[in-house]
Amino acid sequence: MDINFEYYKIFYHVAKYGNITKAAAALGSSQPNVTRILKLLESQLDCRLFFREARGVRLTEEGEKLFSHVDAAYRHLLRAEEEIGRHRAEASGIVTIGATETALHLFLLDAIRDFRAKYPQIRIRIHNHATRELLRLLGGGKLDFAVVTAPFQTAAPLFREELLSFCEILVGGTQYFSLGQKQDELRAFLQYPWIGLGKGTVTYEFYREFFAGYGLEMELAMEVATSDLMIPLIQNNLGIGFVPKPLAQPLLDTHRLVQLHPACAYPPRRLELLHDKRRPKSAAADIFYHYLKETGSH
Repeated sequence: MDINFEYYKIFYHVAKYGNITKAAAALGSSQPNVTRILKLLESQLDCRLFFREARGVRLTEEGEKLFSHVDAAYRHLLRAEEEIGRHRAEASGIVTIGATETALHLFLLDAIRDFRAKYPQIRIRIHNHATRELLRLLGGGKLDFAVVTAPFQTAAPLFREELLSFCEILVGGTQYFSLGQKQDELRAFLQYPWIGLGKGTVTYEFYREFFAGYGLEMELAMEVATSDLMIPLIQNNLGIGFVPKPLAQPLLDTHRLVQLHPACAYPPRRLELLHDKRRPKSAAADIFYHYLKETGSH
């Protein structure tokens, strides 16, 4: 039986109002058109749906049975419309996030590109700073959340979740080709100039403790403010340093960087997603937050 679903909509409103004129007004239609549709529906179902009375209409037994199903279906449709409308309202707004340079290049740039394709109405503001500054901004309510490079120490109200882990490797420019052909003690590499993030950064403290674990003292020949400066400096033979392997790999494959091999375990690193548990996130921020969690877990 091929019945126009618009007929059921008209039947629903007539049954709801118990009056054809009121139903027509609610539907933005005319009384003759509503009456015509009801007659067509009764003809196709081969039964009478309404009793005509002085002040309106009343459902027949068959009409009551039909209305119980149409009413349930109509309520489902209304809920679906509400959910879609709510989703559209949520999928807009501004998200303010913080990210370290490493987090941007290893994870966040690709994630933002894919997220924007899915939620084009959500605008994103990015604050690019070192970890400690991002923690300060997040604690001060300036950010919805942050993606930072770990390990680091933070205050209790900040909730931490790991997005991904990565390793850093020791690399040099092409002039260090022969050095890359053999493994040597970490101590032996201290005779070469080192490039790294400067004092006051989480990464500097991380590697200071790493060297101290081998009874060595780290001394940088060149200090940089952001990690994206390290690879160009190393590539130009200005020194050696630890950099994330995923960022170095394309240059290693094309022989523009050389991997060096100290006889030690490379220190593990990770990216973490942080938010302040004391402050609720906006609907847009919550959508992006959960998107990053799902993306990072894959």
